[in-house]
Amino acid sequence: MRRAQAGLARCRSAACGNGTDILPAMTRGRRKILSCGAVVVRPAADGWRFLLLRAFNHWDFPKGLLEKGEDSLCAALREVREETTLDDLVFPWGQDYFETGPYSRGKVARYYLALTAREDVEILPNPRTGNTEHAEFRWCTPAEARRLTAPRVREVLAWAVRKIEGAQTLPG
Repeated sequence: MRRAQAGLARCRSAACGNGTDILPAMTRGRRKILSCGAVVVRPAADGWRFLLLRAFNHWDFPKGLLEKGEDSLCAALREVREETTLDDLVFPWGQDYFETGPYSRGKVARYYLALTAREDVEILPNPRTGNTEHAEFRWCTPAEARRLTAPRVREVLAWAVRKIEGAQTLPG
């Protein structure tokens, strides 16, 4: 796992890159297609809520493709903001990430664990295509999220739950 500076993440340049993420990386002779996003959580009176987005019949955390010259954390922040309007993410558990195995023609997804204070989410059209990528969102308990998601996403959820539960109190 990679660790970056904790606290509120802000991009420092238009490219938001520091040279740590280089595309295309090679994976077994093929280009690695990296998708970056965040497991976005918020506290509720009876536990944590996880933000899931639905595209067709698939529930997943907000994420999208890393753009050329873009740092993976900045890509995750951009994608969450573009897909949900959430712009207040902080990383009290640090900036480690969970990377999935290859799926969907070799794509790999990298997820950070982020906290938001907001409950309001607005699903907007993709700024490049004008199309809406998601049909709905839900703030789910871990059990609800497990029921809705596919095995690949459940692995990410399990990692996030372990990180949250491993911190006795909210860091920071």
